[in-house]
This record gives sequence, C-alpha cells and structure tokens, in this order.
Amino acid sequence: MEIQEALGADIIMAFDQCTPAGCSMQEAIEARRVTKLWLERCFKAHKNDDQMLFPIVQGNIYKDLRKQCVEDCLPFAKCGIAIGGLSVGEEKSVMYDVLDFLNPLLPKNQPRYLMGVGSPDCLVEGYARGVDMMDCVLPTRIARNGTAFTKTGKLVIKNAIYKDDFRPIEDDCDCYTCKNYTRAYIRHLINAGEMLGAQLLSIHNLYNLIKLASSCRKAILGDYFKDFKDEFMAKYDLSKSTF
Repeated sequence: MEIQEALGADIIMAFDQCTPAGCSMQEAIEARRVTKLWLERCFKAHKNDDQMLFPIVQGNIYKDLRKQCVEDCLPFAKCGIAIGGLSVGEEKSVMYDVLDFLNPLLPKNQPRYLMGVGSPDCLVEGYARGVDMMDCVLPTRIARNGTAFTKTGKLVIKNAIYKDDFRPIEDDCDCYTCKNYTRAYIRHLINAGEMLGAQLLSIHNLYNLIKLASSCRKAILGDYFKDFKDEFMAKYDLSKSTF
C-alpha cells in the first residue's frame, strides 16, 4: 500500500490471492480467507483519499464462494470493485458464466474492473455483462510473438504467407503502424528479431483495443450496444482467438 501511494496511481488495488483454473474448492476457500484478511489490512493502511482503493472479488469458478467474496468486499467498495481470478486458464464460456452470476450482485453505482482480460471478443462480451474496465498484457505479449489483433480475429504476421504481402495489417486502420508499414516489412522485423517489429505490432494492437472500447462506449450511450455486439461477433472468428 505504501508503494502504491508513493506511485500516485489514481486507482490502487488491495492485495489478494488469485487461484488458477482447476483449483479445488478447498484451495479457493483458503484463498478467499487470505484475500479477506489482506483486504482488511490494506483498507487500514490506505491513507490517501485521492486514491481509489478497489477490493478484488475472488472465488474461482465456485459461485457460492464468489457470492461470499462479494459480501466480503462490499463494505470496502467505496468507489469501485474488481473481479479477479478469471482468465486464468478456464474456458471463456466459464468466465462469461461467472460474470453473468456476478453482474446483479455487484454495486450498480460503482465502476467494475475485470482484471487480466484483453482480447477484442472478451472486451465486447465483458461490457455486455456489466464490466466497465479491463486490462491485460495480451496486446503487447502477442505483439512480441508476431501476432496482431484485427476486427475479424488474430493475424499471425510472422507466417510465411505474409512474406510478400505489402498491405497494412488492416486496410481501414488509422494507427501509425498501418499508415506507414506493410505486413511484409513487419514480418521481416519479427523474424529477424528486431524489436521494432514488436513495437509496431504493439502500437496497432493497443490502438485496435482502444478504438473498440470507444465504439462500445458509443454504442452503450446510444442504446444500440446489443446490435453492435451481434454485428461484431458475427464477423469475429473465434477459432482465431485462442488467447
């Protein structure tokens, strides 16, 4: 807590214990106990009222335990609440099921932060389930491995098929990378081990997610998000989304 205060972040997190996919009920119960103790201790140590302290709801895939964790967090949720312990190896359908369960249990007047989620399809599905914010290392991690986000799924640009492909990653993308570099050149950089390749793909991936989030926000405010979601998911190839 002292480190987070010194860093001056606007949103800071309580310490918690995250459990992996496939953990037993007993392991999840113990993690919940530890998480609750950490939350109480972090809340007492929190001194800067300008920083928003988010408690983190754990409980793995066990719904009764998730409900108990929400109850643990509610007294400490003054300005926002986080959902942890998802996207840790379970199927996406399982994650969505847990989010559906949590949606009516969480405060309606506070932002909800889904931790560690960052693929385009998960952003759209998360917003549909009441999530407000998400973050993840995914856009930069897959960039280092030669992969780009697109509106229709992932594009593995390091593959040989793109050796002589002089189009941008996406024809209608306005990011710096797509305006200035071709698939062929980025593929060359990645396969040559040049860091610029990962940087250019990171720029595109982050731009892609920010633009998607902005479009989702516009659709929500315009009251046409369901149509937006249906159209997006109809074009998005989930077989190319194995993140």
